[in-house]
Amino acid sequence: MKDILQDIIAHKRQELERMYAKKPSMKEALLASDTGIIAEFKRRSPSKGWIKEDGRADIIPLSYQQNGAAAISILTDKDYFGGHDDFIRTARQSDVIIPILYKNFVIDEMQLYEAALCGASAVLLIAACLTKEQCAVLLGKAHTLGLEVLLEMHSEAELEYAQLGPDMCGINNRNLGSFVTDVDNSFRLAEKLCAVTVSNGSATGGPVLVSESGISNPATVRALRDAGFRGFLIGENFMKTDDPGLALRDFISQTHELH
Repeated sequence: MKDILQDIIAHKRQELERMYAKKPSMKEALLASDTGIIAEFKRRSPSKGWIKEDGRADIIPLSYQQNGAAAISILTDKDYFGGHDDFIRTARQSDVIIPILYKNFVIDEMQLYEAALCGASAVLLIAACLTKEQCAVLLGKAHTLGLEVLLEMHSEAELEYAQLGPDMCGINNRNLGSFVTDVDNSFRLAEKLCAVTVSNGSATGGPVLVSESGISNPATVRALRDAGFRGFLIGENFMKTDDPGLALRDFISQTHELH
């Protein structure tokens, strides 16, 4: 007679193997890319309301991959961004194989398990949401689960968090209080951030620098690369169009023309 319990346990072991399996590296993908664009699946914004309420996780992320994204960011916060963990599962099931960033306001280890289970490659940690000690604990746990960490900072005072050894350091150009964006924030903090990260490790082994939010001009990407950034998280600029994947392709084409 077939032992159903043994079948269930065998299946659970396969689930755990998938959870602990090495994910595609977002850091390596950004370093290998000549544009470094992290295209974001973002259906809603607290400041602007619905951007693309009918946006489908089985279509847009795959289209991003097909049109040249180095990685994909997927908002999973439900109440403020119209997201869900299942969007990452759906994207993976639609054959997205490039790195996916689990983008949420992570304040507890349980969220890291959720990120690992749904198929994310990396998780966002926000310095403004955490003490340095809390951030260190979550960063260590993420690495234990095979997740890379994009550590997001907004101000010079938060740059000391980069000493914790994240895989990627992000500068968010959006003020989380007012939600106003200013890309100059990345330029202002780039040199100071590079000084902090280089002092914590070699220039090649340190974290990759990522500029987040408010990027809508290919010339800005070129200027940010010259300032030391290798990743560029762009969401609304693509999601507000009829076809986000094609918008990404056109953006990349314009970026290449600036070489």
